[in-house]
Amino acid sequence: MNQTKYKRVVVPERGGPEVLRVVEETIPDPAPGEVRVKMLAAGISGLDLMLRRSRFPGFPKVPFTPGVDVLGVVDEVAEDVSTVEIGQTVAALFGMQGGYAEYVCVPAEKAVPVPPNLDPVEAVCVVANYLTAYTTMHRTAEVKNGESILVQGAAGGVGTALLDLGSLSDLEMYGTASPYNHGLVASLGATPIDYRTEDFVERIRSLTGDGVDVVFDPIGGGRQLRRSNQALRKGGRLVWFGVAATSKSGLRVIPASLATRTLLAFTPDGKKAPMTADVDKPNDWYRATLTTLFDYLATGKIKPVVAACVPLSEAARAHAMLEAGGIAGKVVLISEE
Repeated sequence: MNQTKYKRVVVPERGGPEVLRVVEETIPDPAPGEVRVKMLAAGISGLDLMLRRSRFPGFPKVPFTPGVDVLGVVDEVAEDVSTVEIGQTVAALFGMQGGYAEYVCVPAEKAVPVPPNLDPVEAVCVVANYLTAYTTMHRTAEVKNGESILVQGAAGGVGTALLDLGSLSDLEMYGTASPYNHGLVASLGATPIDYRTEDFVERIRSLTGDGVDVVFDPIGGGRQLRRSNQALRKGGRLVWFGVAATSKSGLRVIPASLATRTLLAFTPDGKKAPMTADVDKPNDWYRATLTTLFDYLATGKIKPVVAACVPLSEAARAHAMLEAGGIAGKVVLISEE
């Protein structure tokens, strides 16, 4: 039996970034149907922060290890696994937890091969951020070439991914962001809108005449979603896929968002509010889409925005950075070996 130790980050209790702890344990063996991955890079998301600080039905119980996206090298496979080989670089997307660790065991069906020579930090951005962006854009909104979109929180990890992918479809793009991120938003092909000093509904109307075809909203909250809906033209689609507003307004944002999205979906105003699909299900679409996105990265069609690379043992600092705001793109944890 393997007695080698490894490090993982745990949330022992709810609270601020300071509650995160690094523990050392015996490296786990993969269970039947699993592969063990030696982590090279793991993503940090707003979901991780929400799960760390809040208790809500369906959230993991403490103690738990955060992290929904990981990339690394397979160093062990269960006896019944034949689809993944030792030494292969793979990426995987979890449900809500598990990625902040030097070694991670994942179901073989979730392990997607990563092309050689890709930067692990850039590649891990694809796993959650770009898969979410691609899903909301092409499965939920069914965006067509040449349409117009508004991306709320355009400088964030998923926001920049939406703009990056949107440029491949020749979209007319607008994005809300803080003024210091307007240069980034513009460089990704979108017209920046200052959400702090501008009324984005009025601004969109002045720029487009009758609104945009799609609004992507990861902010949430009743008022926010209603206003995003007002920025749509008739026949437009509102895609709500996150609750970033919980950082300031608390968990009441979640039921308020669900209720508002449902109400808007049934309001006879000629607009739609489709439900987003799960992105972490290990099915053919999940594997095929991640493979396509890795190919985009390998051929230079996309370029993830990386805000910072932080060693695994400094996960608390990474959480504090993200929670303080002003971060553009993705914060990534990296292996310390």
